[in-house]
Parts: sequence; structure tokens; C-alpha cells
Amino acid sequence: CHPVPKPESRMEVCDLSPCPPRWKVTPAGPCSSSCGLGLAVQLVTCVQIHQGKEVLQEEHLCPVAEKPPTSVPCVIRTCSYEWSFSEWSECSASCGNGIQTRQDFCLHSQTHKHVDPVFCRRFPKAIVVRGCSSGPCPEQVGTRSPGTDLHPVTPATRLTTAAAGREERYKGLDLPPSAVPQEQTKTGGGEQDAAKGDSCVCGNLFLNATGIINMMGVESSDCTVAIGRPLGEEITVRILESSLNCSAGEVVLFSGRMMWRTGCRKLPLSLINSRTNTLIVKQRVVLPGNGVILQYSSRTATKKYYQDCDKQLFGPQGEIVNPVQLPDQRQEDVCRTFIDVAPQHRIAIRALYTDLGTEGNHTHFNYILVRDVSTMKTVVFHGKQQFLWQSTGSQAEIEFHE
Repeated sequence: CHPVPKPESRMEVCDLSPCPPRWKVTPAGPCSSSCGLGLAVQLVTCVQIHQGKEVLQEEHLCPVAEKPPTSVPCVIRTCSYEWSFSEWSECSASCGNGIQTRQDFCLHSQTHKHVDPVFCRRFPKAIVVRGCSSGPCPEQVGTRSPGTDLHPVTPATRLTTAAAGREERYKGLDLPPSAVPQEQTKTGGGEQDAAKGDSCVCGNLFLNATGIINMMGVESSDCTVAIGRPLGEEITVRILESSLNCSAGEVVLFSGRMMWRTGCRKLPLSLINSRTNTLIVKQRVVLPGNGVILQYSSRTATKKYYQDCDKQLFGPQGEIVNPVQLPDQRQEDVCRTFIDVAPQHRIAIRALYTDLGTEGNHTHFNYILVRDVSTMKTVVFHGKQQFLWQSTGSQAEIEFHE
């Protein structure tokens, strides 16, 4: 080009407007696992090129749908150890609902031999307990008897119990025949002489709004009954008769979630208020034929002792599902489930499935607290932990926490 005249070199500005904001990804950091599948974290920022320089911008200025992930899968090498499992056992129940279990053991991935579980402790382990069903039990086929499910009870729920064995006692008290309740799990019965007492009354749960409980002359030296009502109600008990021998150490105990009281002397016509919707009455006698006769009734509680998301459950079996979705529910509410069964029974709680991640079901409850009311001992379960919990008494509480 030497024979041709060379034009002068010059620069012209083509566009002064800055480039639109874009996502910038820094190289991923170290892998979270030394072997097997792990995650590596990468820094994702929103930047804008302005006059040849990167300027950090707020994230909402970049297209949200195009944001790269902040963590990516990574594998450094294959792990030498891994969890292995046996086959699932048969269902623990021949009919109805039960559980299946399986054994876990740590395995060398190359030799396939069992090694000490300590080598696998850093690796996630699958569940070893799950629910199962063997179909309906023979007695459940056809008409279902009252109390075969664990019923959620709300103030608007009307409770029904077995109809057998009802009679009008103490006509002078102007009580209807239905005021004398039958325990929820009792389906047989027949008429009982009030003066002699009901030998089957001990160990039962009464769910009617009002009634009479005759604990006089029972065969057991320790006789315990429970009274339950929906949340939002409280129970008042009046002692109609008492033949307790106080000098011999005979006594009657009243216990609820917010009260505890014992008594022997001057019991007739005295009143006991539960302050909540459940009450346990325990009678200890030494001499045969002694005891008390109680009349109980329920009413709307004078003070609110529960959260709107709390649930009350009565009965032999059922399911507990959390979270409870309520309109305008505050995130700081602690949701509780109260479980009360007949005093002669105990409670077993199995976690069949848990998904407590905030992305999974939009809940911030990551801890499950199970409390044995009789011992006030609390056990805490976290995350997706599967568990089987058993009570020492007939009352339990579950709380869901952050």
C-alpha cells in the first residue's frame, strides 16, 4: 500500500450508553465432599460495564430468571465407603397400620465387606423405619365402632361415645340420661349400681360435656380416670360423696396441664377447676369400699391457653400433619398438638415422613419437640430424622419450632 496515500488515523465515539446489567460468576470454590457427590459454592453478582469498568449493581437490576445457581455439583473421586441396607422387614401389624424396619451397615465399595460404621458417619443415610398397612382388621370391616380413629377436636365438634350402659343416676341432680358418659374405648357394659361403684370405670377417658363418675368401691387401690373436652373449654368437678379415710393415707389427686391439687378432708361439694380442656383424676384407697363420686361439667374457658394453630387429639390412633395453614397466621406462632388417651393406654408416635426444608413446604419449623407430660421430659428431633417415640403416661405434647 506504499504507493497509495495513507489516511490519518482517528477514533470516534460510537455509543456512550452503558451496557445493561448482567450476571457475573466467579470460579467455584472447593468441593464440600472429599469423595462422592458434593457441592461447590460459586459467587454470583450483578455487574454493569460502565466506561470499560465493572460496577457492582443490586441484584434486582439483573434478570432474575437468568441467575446462575450459587452452588454446583462436584465429584473429586469415588468414595471408598458407602451405606448399604438389608431388605425391609414384614409389616409389624398383621392388619391395620404398622411399621417396617431394615438394618443399615457400612460397606467398602471395592471389597464389598462390612466395616465399622464410623467410616460412613459423614455420608447421608436413608431411612430405616417406614409406615406400612396390612389392610383393615376383621373387627374394622363393616360398621366402625366409636373411637377407632384419633379425632381432631375443635370447639364446634360434637363428640359421640358408646351408647351402651347409660342410665339416669342421682335423679335429684336433674341430670339427663346422656349426662352419664361412657368411656371412649369401652363398647360393652350394662347397668351398674351407683352405690356399689363401677369396677370398669378405672383407666377410662370420658368425653361428654357433663356426667357422673363413680369411683367408690372399685377393686383397684389406684384408680385413674381422665376427662377431655375440645380446646377452648375448661372442666369443673364437684365431689358429691367421699368415704376416703384420710388418716390411712387415702387421697384423690387432680392434675391438668396448668394445675395440680390433692385432697381428702372436706371434699363433699368442693369444686375443682381444670383451667384447660383436660383433667386427670387419680384415687388412692387403702380400705375396700372407700372412694369418691364425682360430677363434672364443661364450659367455655375464662382465659385462652392455646394458639389458634394448636390441635387436640383423642383416641387410639391417627395422623399428625404439620404445618397447619391458617389465615393471617403469624410466623412466630408455636404450633402444638395435644394427645390424650385413656389412662390405661400409652402413646407411640412414629415419624413416617418429614420434609422440613424451607424450600420443600414453605415452613420454618425445623425442630420437632415431643414432651412426655407425666415426666415432663422433652425429646428433640431435627430435620428429616425418622423416629419412634413412646410415652410413659397417657398424655403427650408435640411442638414445631424454628
